[in-house]
Amino acid sequence: MEELEIEQKAIEGDDEAFLAVIRLHKEPLLRAALAFLKDEHAAIEALQEVTYRAYKKIHTVKEPAYLKTWLTRIMINYCQDQLKRRKRIISDNRLQETFVHQDQSFLELKEALGMLSNEDQQLIYLKYFQNTKIKEIAALEKIPEGTVKSRLHTVLKKLRLYFKEKGESEHV
Repeated sequence: MEELEIEQKAIEGDDEAFLAVIRLHKEPLLRAALAFLKDEHAAIEALQEVTYRAYKKIHTVKEPAYLKTWLTRIMINYCQDQLKRRKRIISDNRLQETFVHQDQSFLELKEALGMLSNEDQQLIYLKYFQNTKIKEIAALEKIPEGTVKSRLHTVLKKLRLYFKEKGESEHV
């Protein structure tokens, strides 16, 4: 039987003809999948998925001569979808790693702030978490601006020392 006849029978719903078409185009489809996905296991999975999709939609093909092109188009679309999905997964993993790192940093900061006096904690909170201006902190605390600046300088020095010692102890 001629290739076009087999393809026409496959389009008409002949299961044996469909399998013959897939066997006929298996190698070029696998090569296309490998070119995109660069992974043999993923390429075989792609061939299985494309076979399934083609089986469900083969009746929509109007011209048997374009069946190979149609199958290749399905393969390319599938591979591009897989690559987008991989990219999303990688991005999601990086985002998750960032959150884990941020959570760890937050816990370390909370620990460092915990070693400060209540007054110093309040000062840091107002200045760096609430973005309160030094002038406003001075008015709130009823102390001179110079005193606020001096206390901030001292507290930041304590925090730097704390993190420096913590960093050195983690690398020992």
